[in-house]
Amino acid sequence: MKQKPTFLQAIIPIISMVLLLGIGYGVYGLRAEILMLISAGIAGIIALKLGYTWEDMMDSIVGKLSKTMPAILILIIVGVLIGSWMIGGTIPMMVYYGLKIIDPKFIVITSFFVTSFVSICTGTSWGSAGTIGVALMGVAAGMGMPLPIVAGAIVSGAYFGDKMSPLSDTTNLAPIAAGTTLYEHIQHMLYTTGPAFILSSIVYILVGLKMPVSDIATPEKVEIILKTLNNMFNWNPFIILPPIIVLYGSIKKKPTIPVMLLSSCIALFNSVVFQGFTLGQAFESTISGFNISMINGIDTTNIIADIPKLLNRGGMNSMLGTVLIAFCAYGFAGIIAVNGSLDIVLERLMRGVKSTGNLILITLISCFTAVCVTSNGQLSILIPGEMLKNSYISRKLHPKNLSRSLEDGATVIEPLVPWTAAGVYMATTLGVPTLEYLPWAILCYSGWIFALIWGYTGKFIAKLDEEHPIYQEYLKEHKLQK
Repeated sequence: MKQKPTFLQAIIPIISMVLLLGIGYGVYGLRAEILMLISAGIAGIIALKLGYTWEDMMDSIVGKLSKTMPAILILIIVGVLIGSWMIGGTIPMMVYYGLKIIDPKFIVITSFFVTSFVSICTGTSWGSAGTIGVALMGVAAGMGMPLPIVAGAIVSGAYFGDKMSPLSDTTNLAPIAAGTTLYEHIQHMLYTTGPAFILSSIVYILVGLKMPVSDIATPEKVEIILKTLNNMFNWNPFIILPPIIVLYGSIKKKPTIPVMLLSSCIALFNSVVFQGFTLGQAFESTISGFNISMINGIDTTNIIADIPKLLNRGGMNSMLGTVLIAFCAYGFAGIIAVNGSLDIVLERLMRGVKSTGNLILITLISCFTAVCVTSNGQLSILIPGEMLKNSYISRKLHPKNLSRSLEDGATVIEPLVPWTAAGVYMATTLGVPTLEYLPWAILCYSGWIFALIWGYTGKFIAKLDEEHPIYQEYLKEHKLQK
């Protein structure tokens, strides 16, 4: 006979997962996927004791995965998109012209704008900070500028792009976890990230105007990057067509996967016709990612490390690690859902939540806690997202409110926590301790401010009416009446 778990039985798998990830992954660096499977095993043992069969658990896991599969397919297609845009010259051209606008006289705001632009184009905060960011830090050091301020602007810009780019893994994971679409998610994030961007820009401009700045030439490293990119690729107006297609599809709300595939096909056409790559190399770039060794006539041994760090990426294979984490997380979620454990825990958790603002605050705190415990931004999106999804829908709040809060609370907070991989990477790469650049990484924490303001005032909060398919599906799943 199947039984409902007690609160203790319901919370044991969740506590086990937090401890395993916090100690195993956070302290000892063990693989998160295996730790998630162990957590799923603990949840499975409790479910068996309560009378649920293996078939019940498998049905629940498959149900979770089937709903997220379209979004996971988009994640894989993003790998194809990045690889094709790289070999077609689209991303290199964006980086090239982004670097051309650097003006050392406005180094703080320029650092913010350029890293934002490059990160949006490439979808990687680490790549933009580790390449363009390092070059900008060199300029700042040569000018005698306060390095923590410049480092904070670089981190803010890098994570603005990581948060808003359709090429970013976390930007794709958040709507998967919340149950919304990629472009709905990006558009809704503008209400918190947009004001945060404006606030950051104002502060960086004001701070920059008060600093004594001496004239300095464009740094040698930037000149080398520009010259190398110019030698590697042939620039022409057709190269910008792939992102225009994606932008048009987003504005017109066209189906995501066909739009991305069309954009990739145009980029592959550019790679063969304008860049001189073979069709085999073009296909290889979409699977394994672009590599500068594919370029004929270029001596890769003499290229500075920044170039391969920036360009060698993309392909379906690059997304498989993220997909694997998602599969393991939903395996755990499927097992704890089969006996209603999650509903019991959330019912206890939500007793004091009386408003949308409180719900968003709980989401932000949950993400921050997950970041501190797991040191992993992806898990810090997936786990709270799965836990809180139904809490939003039951209050007739659109899932894109949740996906926005997941990114506000996890993606941009990760580089501000000194012991996370992102915090360590940024501090090491930029040469400034995490706690020193933290006050100046304004965009990374000001999103919280606007998220809470909108939550408690009700502004820019998307609602569901009773006839909305998402709400109707929720009623059907929980066998509720309108």
